[in-house]
Amino acid sequence: MSVSRQAHLIDTPADGCLDGNVCVVIGGGSTEPGWAIGQSIAIAYARAGARVVVADIKQAAADVTVAQIMEQGGQALAVEVNATDEASVAALMQAAMTRFGRIDVLHNNVGIGKSGPSANTSAQEWQRFADANLLSLHLSAQSAIPEMKKSGGGVILCTSSIASLRFVGVPHLAYGVTKAAANHFCRMVAAEYAADGIRANAIVVGLVDTPRIRKTMMATYGQDEDAMIARRNAQIPLGFMGDAWDVANAAVFLASGRARFISGIELVLDGAMSATVRG
Repeated sequence: MSVSRQAHLIDTPADGCLDGNVCVVIGGGSTEPGWAIGQSIAIAYARAGARVVVADIKQAAADVTVAQIMEQGGQALAVEVNATDEASVAALMQAAMTRFGRIDVLHNNVGIGKSGPSANTSAQEWQRFADANLLSLHLSAQSAIPEMKKSGGGVILCTSSIASLRFVGVPHLAYGVTKAAANHFCRMVAAEYAADGIRANAIVVGLVDTPRIRKTMMATYGQDEDAMIARRNAQIPLGFMGDAWDVANAAVFLASGRARFISGIELVLDGAMSATVRG
């Protein structure tokens, strides 16, 4: 089911709901085979008519996504960025303004963590995760918001995780806690900047099948790849994991005018997982 649905989504034509918008996607690159979440979000924004700034800590990864957008007739710019460095983030926003003249959507797709027993996470690692998952939100938002105000408003989105809401069967303490704080960051920004026409929402992503998951979670599950995928599928009432395009389609909706009255929420994409007690 998931394979056929993914193929359908990849082939679905865009409808122009983001025509005229400039979308900045931090963490939008990928060099792995398959579809990563940030990569799919950037491509989906472009298919919906937006001009996209693809930012990533690796220039080569951003270049891959931009090439895919341009091959499909879209407009995009690749920028290398350290999302935890204030000067680097400011330079990213300036590059977006120089190239496209405005910023309408900021999507922060940065997220790192360490699965396994929480006692194995050092203070230095915890700080690194907090910087990536939280400080990056503050730096990017405060750099983009002045430009959004000039245009009369904008949208701020962050990719969060089901681990921010519940235990998902494997220990993931620092990641889950900092992503929970990211959810509240979006609520607070939504309230503070509502009068400026700025909406902010968190996309809470459940168990999805991406190249990163297959690469980073194997040791935590302690199983071979097929067994790991089967176990994750079994945790979900719908019977299958989502994919990057499920997230991308939700992002396009929240970024568009169709979601004009939606702000300060967590949109949960988890196949009903959070409605159950399955572990």
